[in-house]
Amino acid sequence: MNKNGQRGFDRRGILKTSAMALGGALLLGETAEAYPKGVNTNSNPSTLKITDLRVATIVKPGPSPCSIIRIDTDQGVYGLGEVRDMASPTYALFLKSRILGENPLQIDKIFRKIKQFGGHARQGGGVCAIEMALWDIAGKVYNVPVYAMLGGGKFRDKIRIYADTTESKDPKIYGQRMKERKEGMGLTWLKMDLGVEMVSDTPGTVTHASDLSPWEENQLPHPLLAMEVTDRGIAMLEQYVAAVREAVGMEIPLSMDHLGHLGVKSIIRLGKAYEKYNLSWMEDVIPWTYTDLLKQISDESPTPILTGEDIYLKESFQVLCEKHAVSKIHPDLATAGGILETHKIGNMAEEYGVPMAMHFAGTPVSCMANVHCAAEKEPRHRLSSTAGLKYLTGLAWE
Repeated sequence: MNKNGQRGFDRRGILKTSAMALGGALLLGETAEAYPKGVNTNSNPSTLKITDLRVATIVKPGPSPCSIIRIDTDQGVYGLGEVRDMASPTYALFLKSRILGENPLQIDKIFRKIKQFGGHARQGGGVCAIEMALWDIAGKVYNVPVYAMLGGGKFRDKIRIYADTTESKDPKIYGQRMKERKEGMGLTWLKMDLGVEMVSDTPGTVTHASDLSPWEENQLPHPLLAMEVTDRGIAMLEQYVAAVREAVGMEIPLSMDHLGHLGVKSIIRLGKAYEKYNLSWMEDVIPWTYTDLLKQISDESPTPILTGEDIYLKESFQVLCEKHAVSKIHPDLATAGGILETHKIGNMAEEYGVPMAMHFAGTPVSCMANVHCAAEKEPRHRLSSTAGLKYLTGLAWE
């Protein structure tokens, strides 16, 4: 009855009646097979709250240490995330007060709240670790894999990976190590580090200032160091690439990283020298912030140029893609903004015809976050890997 004393129907009454009718149908013998299964009845998603954030730090081969975070909730569901390799756990811990009491299923809302506290390179590690852990909680609560929640479903059941290889100053030994990666480990994509330090102890290979301090050598941007490789140096570096190609063949993709703090002209000359070896890319040849210089290198080098592992958020990637300053992009999910932001970066790059490979050098926690993100992307996306499963046993949470 309404406020005027007349009989009628209101929305609340109709919903209550419908619910009673549905419940009555169940009691009258309708089979349970028609109703959802696998729902975590111990969790009430709408009232789920974050109660704690804790950290465990591990040491593994390769880039290390790595900090794993655990986000706990008031309903016993927890999620794991990972701060970028070699980054301080403080990047995550100082965000704890920002997320306590929040519903962890409101992933994008929380990300938008905390992303202002992230930054390029390792500074993005805390924000990304929290975002990973939130997706982990959501997957557990809803009992679905993360790739299924990203909107596009799954493109593939296997993720192609590539991996670095330990260098050797003997070109033949370096070639054999690469061959073992291919034949012993079964990798279908290889990457080699080949910097000027491999030849710089030979006179006449590298021109550089002799009075640089250790800080200048390691911190000044590449174009400001006045370091250039000579023709003799390039010829010696070529011997390594030739030995690797002889060992593994021309069919398998081969990428290159850690060329050294060289100037723009030297990078271009190396790109031309390596053309005959059909490299998939030369990586991080100069800092990614020098967009116009990267564009110059990409335009003049026949070997593709790739960068991106230290870029935080989509906007800077978009600048590189719009100008086609690089041939390919290379986000690290633990810096770029996490799972959803990396998904958005891949979609954006596709609009400009720029392929994406995913950089990774952490533990299986970050590895699986990458796998779910890559599974949802088209097969042209690939993942680097240096994870070690055994290092996740017996974590001590602090």
